[in-house]
Amino acid sequence: MPPRPPVALTVAGSDSGGGAGIQADLKTFHQWGVYGTSALTAVTAQNTLGVQAVHPVPPATVAAQIESVAGDIRPDAVKSGMLATSEIVQAVAASLRRHDLGAYVLDPVMVATSGDVLLAPGAVASIREELLPLAALVTPNWPEAVMLTGVEEGSLRGMETAARDIVGRGAGAALVKGGHLEGDEVVDLLWDGRRRRVFRGPRIDTRHTHGTGCTLSAAIAAGLARGTPLEAAVEGAVAWVSAAIAGAPGLGAGRGPLDHFAAVASRDSTDSISPPRVPPAAAP
Repeated sequence: MPPRPPVALTVAGSDSGGGAGIQADLKTFHQWGVYGTSALTAVTAQNTLGVQAVHPVPPATVAAQIESVAGDIRPDAVKSGMLATSEIVQAVAASLRRHDLGAYVLDPVMVATSGDVLLAPGAVASIREELLPLAALVTPNWPEAVMLTGVEEGSLRGMETAARDIVGRGAGAALVKGGHLEGDEVVDLLWDGRRRRVFRGPRIDTRHTHGTGCTLSAAIAAGLARGTPLEAAVEGAVAWVSAAIAGAPGLGAGRGPLDHFAAVASRDSTDSISPPRVPPAAAP
């Protein structure tokens, strides 16, 4: 019998367009060599142009899905994305505590890339109070960091202040993402309560960024599931997402999805977990 693969659980909403949410998470887990499991929190009708409809799943059903996975195929890491309502947030928090699920990456999804609101009023407080203290890592983009902390200074100093605030509220670490801020560079800041690490990369001129946050948090969770230390997991995920944005397939008329086929460099060798796609040969 082959060895048990690393397992990750995503607790998130669906994206009928396949670029974000559960669909992006499972694609990411697979590409990183991790067996993906899921608990669906909401069904959405969405594409690259926006979100057309949202139907939250009953909180008891969300909890039952986590129960089913944790009781049989226990995950080595967990990530959450769109949680929709404060009742779902509370159900997820209770499930994480009940099953003692660690290596938890909280992506506090509040607004879609298109600008559509994905979190009910009042749920931000539930995330802050219920989930932050359970998270090994919280990965807000800048607007989400502002909503979580009240820090409004859109600068590297403001990002660090927000990250420190999140850790001060009980999270193990915070990765504040600066993609929404101005500049030719994209700057992300990681604070783990002891050390600051800043990741810098050139801003890629593209509209194909749908699902970036989901994909990044899923890649970090996959790294943690494989036993990679947190900072190294973040470093690898940031580099991979940058490559996935650069290689975006150009799907859709709006903000298109990333290239979830992008090769993942193994930290153990110069090989890749998955080989890069080979384009079809040109016709003679």
